[in-house]
Formats: sequence, C-alpha cells, structure tokens
Amino acid sequence: MILVGLTGGIGSGKSTVSALLAAKGATVIDADAITRELQAPGQPVLTAIVDRFGEGVLTDDGELDRPGLASIVFGDDEALRALNAIVHPAVGVEIARRLEAAAGTDGVVVLDVPLLVESGRDDMAALVVVDVEPDVAVERLERDRGMTAEDAWARIARQASRAERLARADIVIDNHGDRAELEARVDEVWREILALPPV
Repeated sequence: MILVGLTGGIGSGKSTVSALLAAKGATVIDADAITRELQAPGQPVLTAIVDRFGEGVLTDDGELDRPGLASIVFGDDEALRALNAIVHPAVGVEIARRLEAAAGTDGVVVLDVPLLVESGRDDMAALVVVDVEPDVAVERLERDRGMTAEDAWARIARQASRAERLARADIVIDNHGDRAELEARVDEVWREILALPPV
C-alpha cells in the first residue's frame, strides 16, 4: 500500500480534501470518524468517559454531548489529559487494526488525523498538509460550524502551529481559494501520491 498522512489545523478544509481523495479511490482511515464510532452508546470508551466526567456529558437519548464535553475539557488541561488518556489509546488500536487490514494491498491509504504532526508518526510515504492562515480558519469555523471566535482560537492554540505543520509537510495543499481551485490542487496531489513508493 501507499500510506499517506493527511493533516491540517481545525478549519483548514482537511475533511473536504479527505473526501476528494476518497472519491479518487483512496482508502481513508479517519481518526475523527473512528473516535465517533468508539464514543457511541454501548462502547467501552463512552462508558469510561461517563465514569470520569459524569452523566452530564450525555444527551437525553444517551449519546455523547460533544459540545458539552468540549466546553469542559478545552479550558482545563487536567480534564483534557484525562479525556485523551481514555480516547487516544483506543483510537490508536483501531487505526492499527485498519492499517493491518490494508497492508499488502496496492492501493492508496490515507491516514486522516488532526494531530498527526503532534503524534510524531513517521512511517508514511508522505505527509500531506492542508494549509490556511489561522484567521481564515477562524472565519470559516464561525461561519460553517457556528463556533465563537474565542472558541476557535482556543482550539487552534492547542494544535501544532501552522509553521510546525508546514515544516513537517512533504506535500502542501493551499486552501485559501475556492472549491474549484482546491479540486484542481487535489488532482495534482493525487498524481504525486500515485508516484510514491509503497510501504
């Protein structure tokens, strides 16, 4: 398989790029989607979250109240560490399981992880970074996700800096333009990916 990492700061458009690569035939291993699956009702991860943070982090129908949990942990380093200690190992095990299932194939596997630079992972053929100026990201988060500017900036501050991501990038996708420009750039990047050596 050709294993490619995909990352970008919150609001960069990483999820859009991930979907475009999937449409070209890539197998996408999406850490955010895996997290949501593992936090579903009945899953051990959700049970552990409730044990740590209380029933107040659940909605009336027993789902995880993501905005409510975020409001608890994003202002509290200890709470965030506790949440990460519950979630990250379980997500890592599932990512490893899916990578093992894809090993030996000749397809492109995209490891879509928001904190890929922070993780230090270096076993990929290339790291693709979706890049935007932080103020553009904040504007998009306010417009598209209804976040406050304060919340958006707080989340950006908890991720690797733009400079840190760009320093690690093998391929950069500039996402300051419109959808057509992004699609054209992803077409170029797809050709670059197909020329990479398998791992």
